[in-house]
Amino acid sequence: MIETVNLTKRFDDILAVDHITAQIKDGSVFGLVGTNGAGKSTFLRLLSGVLKPDEGTVTIDGREVYEREDVKSEFFYISDDQAFLNNGTPGDMMAFYSKLYPGFDRSRFDRLLGNFGLDRRRRISTFSKGMKKQLSIICGLCAGTNYLFCDETFDGLDPVMRQTVKSLFANDMEERGMTPIIASHNLRELEDICDHVGLLHRGGILLSKDLDDMKTSIHKIQCVLPDGTGPDSLAALEIVKKESRGRLLTLTVRGERERAEAVMEASGAIFYELIPLTLEEIFISETEVAGYDIKKLVF
Repeated sequence: MIETVNLTKRFDDILAVDHITAQIKDGSVFGLVGTNGAGKSTFLRLLSGVLKPDEGTVTIDGREVYEREDVKSEFFYISDDQAFLNNGTPGDMMAFYSKLYPGFDRSRFDRLLGNFGLDRRRRISTFSKGMKKQLSIICGLCAGTNYLFCDETFDGLDPVMRQTVKSLFANDMEERGMTPIIASHNLRELEDICDHVGLLHRGGILLSKDLDDMKTSIHKIQCVLPDGTGPDSLAALEIVKKESRGRLLTLTVRGERERAEAVMEASGAIFYELIPLTLEEIFISETEVAGYDIKKLVF
């Protein structure tokens, strides 16, 4: 498990990471979302020991990360600002990482290069942005580490390639228990892969919750009430948001699904339907309660 306690980093008078306390459990996919400048990259660099915290700690299974080679061997960091050997080729990168990670899977590396259509002898400097990102992902997967830190990993990949990478992540999670930590500026990229999502804003985590818990505790209801019956008949519901279009009433409510259904039955509604919320809708509801507009923070 990765744990941060009061993790803080400043650059002159800029507070990039503001006393973050968080836990990332093994076997889950932790998504870190926020706008550019929210502190996502700095947070990942602190997790990977590239930067030294000004305050607080970051540990993996109780061991501090900074300047600990034995701990750093347990993760691979895919930076948004990718770096490769000067005039290097994919083959050169394989040889380099094989020395750093004893469990580096060379045969899988060659196989994935072929599947992605990358030439192991071509100079990486001639690759497109998307091809470089693909190579970084291949290196990260083949390193065989317990944790994979991904900074804007899906940026620069086409939709088909994004789904391919997500499938590879899911496969490694199932087969060897890999734990990805994925930073992105877009909630929609994380919705179908993450178990837990944290919203980073101005260096601090504004909201951090398990997706299953959020999805089972908040619901969207569309309903039509009988003539002469107003929303007061639904007072037993904890309504977060209410919209009406003609006779169609759309509610976002908190609480158990069974209770919401019981209230709707008791109201005598002509029609009602509980509709699953998207990750974006859940976060909008959660952050509006906290006094923030997520549309301005993330999109």
